[in-house]
Amino acid sequence: MNAIDADWNQNARVSYILEDSFFNGVPVSSYVSVSADSGVIHAVRSFDYEQIKDFQFRVKAQDGGSPPLSSNVSVKILIQDQNDNAPQVLYPVQTGGSLVAEMVPRSADVGYLVTKVVAVDVDSGQNAWLSYKLQKATDRALFEVGLQNGEIRTIRQVTDKDVVKQRLTVIVEDNGQPSRSATVVVNVAVADSFPEVLSEFTDFTHDKEYNDNLTFYLVLALAVVSFLFITCLVVIISVKIYRWRQSRILYHSNLPVIPYYPPRYSDTLGTGTLQHVYNYEVCRTTDSRKSDCKFGRAGSQNVLIMDPSSTGTMQRIQSEKSILDEPDSPLEVSL
Repeated sequence: MNAIDADWNQNARVSYILEDSFFNGVPVSSYVSVSADSGVIHAVRSFDYEQIKDFQFRVKAQDGGSPPLSSNVSVKILIQDQNDNAPQVLYPVQTGGSLVAEMVPRSADVGYLVTKVVAVDVDSGQNAWLSYKLQKATDRALFEVGLQNGEIRTIRQVTDKDVVKQRLTVIVEDNGQPSRSATVVVNVAVADSFPEVLSEFTDFTHDKEYNDNLTFYLVLALAVVSFLFITCLVVIISVKIYRWRQSRILYHSNLPVIPYYPPRYSDTLGTGTLQHVYNYEVCRTTDSRKSDCKFGRAGSQNVLIMDPSSTGTMQRIQSEKSILDEPDSPLEVSL
């Protein structure tokens, strides 16, 4: 707003003041503010046309003279509607648990009124103008939706070949910019008797629930199997890596190798790779050619010598008398 004072200098200096008043029990200062120097009015909060369509307040223009002179003016604010609300479908009512279906007899003619979609938009003007369109249908050649009134009618004769369960998806759009929309699902039963409709749609509901549960359990089983497979694979790889690292550690270690000798295996002073002597006792009987060798009595001097200078061959050493002739003679073998 703008005000003019015909005086000069300080007396012509005008300031603007928002007078105290209330609207719907709320101070006007919580809605708008006025600049004291320029008189520009600013909105303090956002407005919703569906709640406040208009309101008014008073502004005082006062000069800088002494005493100051002032004038008042009334300001009326009109709220412009915006397309901030989507259409709301009133019929058919969308229920989460139960399934509602419209019946169409098989004897229905062309133009038979199936049902009517009812929707409203709380906006005003062209933002509240609604149009109806058939978005999806089981058989698009059987039904149509009125563009302005939302009526669903048949566009051909119903035959026995038409399926009982028909599912129509209707979209409701307003005329705002940008436009907003809402969708509604209409279930239609093409049948002549209620038991037929009940059996068909009960199976339809149960099949849908069964398919949903089956899908859930299949996904769960796939996730569990995948988890077990990955876990087994990680365990196998870990064991393989652990064994490989242990073998590498033993291979590169500098630990001394301690040989193992059987009982009664004693060291000698010989030089070579096999520096040991092992003692055996052999006893012969009077009929030794027909008997087997066995360990004899203690104190025998029979010796099996591992010769370090030999290359691995066994040399038989006999005494002056033949062993075959004297059964109690010692046997000494050097390797």
